Amino acid sequence: MKTFEELYHEVTSSAVKGNMTKTLKKLKQEGYSDNQLACLLRPEECAPVFKFNKCGCSDGKCVASCLFQAITNNDGEIFIDKGKCVGCMKCVDSCEEGNIVITHDTLSVINILRQKKRAVFALIAPAYMGQFGKNITSGQVRTALKTIGFTGMVEVAIFADILTFKEALEFDHNIKNEDDYQLTSCCCPVWISMIRKKYPEIATHLSKSVSPMIAAGRIIKELYKDAYTVFIGPCLAKKSEAREEDVKGAVDYVLTFKELQDIFDGANIDISSLEGEEMEHSSYAGRIYAKAGGVSKAVTDTLSRIDEKKAKEIKTTCASGVKECMALLNDIEVGKREFNFFEGMGCKGGCIGGPKALKKEEETIEKIESYAEHSAYPTPLDNPYVIELLHRLGFENIPEFIEKSHILSREF
Repeated sequence: MKTFEELYHEVTSSAVKGNMTKTLKKLKQEGYSDNQLACLLRPEECAPVFKFNKCGCSDGKCVASCLFQAITNNDGEIFIDKGKCVGCMKCVDSCEEGNIVITHDTLSVINILRQKKRAVFALIAPAYMGQFGKNITSGQVRTALKTIGFTGMVEVAIFADILTFKEALEFDHNIKNEDDYQLTSCCCPVWISMIRKKYPEIATHLSKSVSPMIAAGRIIKELYKDAYTVFIGPCLAKKSEAREEDVKGAVDYVLTFKELQDIFDGANIDISSLEGEEMEHSSYAGRIYAKAGGVSKAVTDTLSRIDEKKAKEIKTTCASGVKECMALLNDIEVGKREFNFFEGMGCKGGCIGGPKALKKEEETIEKIESYAEHSAYPTPLDNPYVIELLHRLGFENIPEFIEKSHILSREF
């Protein structure tokens, strides 16, 4: 029997080439069950992580590793509750036998691209710069996505721009005295889930914002009614977020950077050889969401443009990595608060440290920072594309959109 990775790459390659039916027939003849193939063929039925083979572990490391009690062991049989699984990947890392694997949306995306029946938009996370090669431009990534069948590429950073403005206004409105504080980083599903499930008593301080991913999906579907939306980033937990009850439907599929590269490889796409279709849509503020501390700086810079006096009141801190996040939340819970704006990122270093990034943080941080610094617009207030986007949605300005639109909001 093949390892799961060998199986996944074989099936992905055959799907790109249009040979899926033949390959599936062969795999079933080799003894692979429908259950073993489910996380490849029907990812929507599975949790972000999946038990590929019967677990032979006796020490229960996978159960103990789960922060959200999503894994149970019944007489040696492991069960994963997809309603509780966030996709933090702690169990995958702890399973020495490699029997817990991640669910893939790759085949589903290949299928909708091959059908060519509806528009398919790639919503790419701010952390993408540098992921596909040090000298690869954003325009070359856009061209590569169109080459494999996407209608277009949308930088999620422009929606981070809009949410930056929203969170700056929320801080201005909510922080009235020294006891008030705001929990931010709506972009990180691990941080948000950690607060909601393990620290519910302080969840009332969360920004009432959807993530930039959800905002992007909702707005694209508002503008293109029948479109598919595919988020692409370094994070497995985004697969879980996309299926959460109050936001599901905004994003149809989630690919990691690794999954996208697998499609490029299967289609023999050499991004470095492509002409770049360069476009500038996002500001410095939206682009620095990719790294830890980026949300805090984006909101602070934007608040300075809205109300310079209020901006002097903001005191920010950032935790990155699960251990740091939990330590910060423990302090907040017991009243140890030196700050009033708390940012949390589940991965060390922020999204650029995501578990399914192609490159390590130290290999891409310079590229991310350079891309942000070379933006023509420092904040959302300076970005004409934000205003243009809102006009297309029927709003005159950002404050009107934030006040009247539910697209950006959720309740915790």
